[in-house]
Amino acid sequence: MGAAVVLGIESSCDETGAGLVREGRLLGHALASSMDEHARFGGVVPEIAARAHLHSFTPVVRQALDRAGLRMSDIGAVAVTTGPGLSGALQVGLAGAKTLAYSLGVPLYGVHHLAGHVAADTLEHGPLPDPCVVLIVSGGHTSLLLVRDLARDPIVHLGDTLDDAAGECFDKVARVFGLPYPGGPAVDRAARDGDPRAVRFPQALTGPGDDPYAFSFSGVKTAAARWAEGYRLRGEEVPVADGAASLQEAVADVLTRKAVAACREFGVGTLVVVGGVAANSRVRSLAERRCAAAGITLRVPPRGLCTDNGAMIAAVGDLLLRAGAEPAPLEVSIDPSAPLEYASLTPVVRARAPRRPAGGTLVPPR
Repeated sequence: MGAAVVLGIESSCDETGAGLVREGRLLGHALASSMDEHARFGGVVPEIAARAHLHSFTPVVRQALDRAGLRMSDIGAVAVTTGPGLSGALQVGLAGAKTLAYSLGVPLYGVHHLAGHVAADTLEHGPLPDPCVVLIVSGGHTSLLLVRDLARDPIVHLGDTLDDAAGECFDKVARVFGLPYPGGPAVDRAARDGDPRAVRFPQALTGPGDDPYAFSFSGVKTAAARWAEGYRLRGEEVPVADGAASLQEAVADVLTRKAVAACREFGVGTLVVVGGVAANSRVRSLAERRCAAAGITLRVPPRGLCTDNGAMIAAVGDLLLRAGAEPAPLEVSIDPSAPLEYASLTPVVRARAPRRPAGGTLVPPR
């Protein structure tokens, strides 16, 4: 009998993903997005996202199985995002994953969403070097991590954003610029025709006394908005291409500069850049240039694995399964604000002591 096939389920935001992985190899995956339903609101509406997951769950799982040439009975384990994310969206994915795991009689693993982004790179480039520095950049997260064995060792947070994430900054400025949602890809497209030196936008936390690994994008967001408003107040057309290129340059410069500095500080030879903003053309090109100059190996997943997807969750489940990690109990619950300490959220759930109400009867932890 061969190694088990792991089904991964992702439903933390507006994309329903299912992926199938066996021994580090991606067999097939499928994705359904409710992005178009959120576009007119300029951002994700949690209730709409949860309802879309409910409609998409079964078709997406079946499509992933079809693409992999597998049947439901071939699944040997199920991994699912249990946090962080939108509460209702996470609940839909977890309920579906529990149903499949219970009906198939296979183990269930609760996975941290950001660990999934880290593991996505293994599907393209193989096992992560031990150690490596990981830069996670997405619509909701911007973090620098020191990663060793993803399945066994604690993940060390070197720094996080103190306010807006990089992708959130792009989304908000894009709206001010009159660009469509989602803002990240729209800013990237507009920037192709612009001059990245046209506007000198501020770069927070880059001074000698600042935290070298913390990020802040609220200031550049506000500066870009005021810059555009200045043109409108004068009755002039906003040079959106220049604004987009300059904004993108400011964000990419801070991200890549701090990531490469972390590699140097900790003597790490590999930088892994993951998350939706890892698909940004300027972030990629500047990371390539700076890593090459510093003698650091750069790893970035293919664009299709940068954004949320089920394959990345399956990749974590596959690592946990092969490492002999203990599966989650059937009563495992979501944690919408889960800290990233381990790839698996099961130890967090199991560590919680049972509650003892006035009557004296133990109530299982949720």
